[in-house]
Amino acid sequence: MISGTSGVSVEFDRETVLRDVDFTVPAGSVVAVVGGDGAGKSTLLRCLVGRILPSAGEVRHPDRRLIGYMSTRSGTWRQLTVGENIDFVGGAFSMSRSDLDRRRTDLLERAKLTDAVDRLAGDLSGGMRQKLGFVLAMLHDPELLVLDEPSTGVDPVSRVELWRLIAEAAAAGTAVAMATSYLDEAERAHNVTVLDGGRVIAAGTRDEVMVSFPGCITAPDRAMEPAASWRRGSRLREWNGEETSIAATGARPLRLDELDFEDVVIASLLHDRSSASDDQESISP
Repeated sequence: MISGTSGVSVEFDRETVLRDVDFTVPAGSVVAVVGGDGAGKSTLLRCLVGRILPSAGEVRHPDRRLIGYMSTRSGTWRQLTVGENIDFVGGAFSMSRSDLDRRRTDLLERAKLTDAVDRLAGDLSGGMRQKLGFVLAMLHDPELLVLDEPSTGVDPVSRVELWRLIAEAAAAGTAVAMATSYLDEAERAHNVTVLDGGRVIAAGTRDEVMVSFPGCITAPDRAMEPAASWRRGSRLREWNGEETSIAATGARPLRLDELDFEDVVIASLLHDRSSASDDQESISP
């Protein structure tokens, strides 16, 4: 089974949180979901694991016993030791003692937590606690692993270690869906889905997303449209919906090899919001 959603919409209190979202997570791959606060990332992942029922559309996922889920709060019990956390989750999944011991040894070693087995989870650093959350989500060897911003607020070294664990899980055949606030992480994924306002505004491989953004991006000396401008280090970037409309300014559209993934995602978001604004104006009396 290939996990994912087809035409999924979700409404809370008559407000649409997801709108007609297609999302596919093949086995052996990492699919990243990116977007700003309120874009619908967490809602999509909760739909995928069955924690939220959609108001429309189809959700495909394996049996819940074959799903691993790590929430934004790491999913650990702070008052239990690392070893007790593992025992508790292993018991919840009815794992045999031999399977539990084997997975405990393997995952703690890979997460570099072997020496912390007797420490309270609440006494771990943020990075160590996130890695423990990953261990718990992977403990029962799930077919589908869903991670909701696993590296947010984690130090750079722990981020690298977490990504190594994620990549190893996918290489072993697990289907991995993850929300992330870090676009450099999203670039490492096999596929990326960009959400804005509950809608998919870009999706595909990194290279496919890079060539899909509309309009053009320039590097002006001063912003002509501040709302469509952002900084990249000491230089400005500015998105324009139509390349022909910038000719009078003398600004040169940047080539694709002069842009990075963050530039393209920002441009896609600006285009989406500009289109939404135009649609709203067209239906206003």
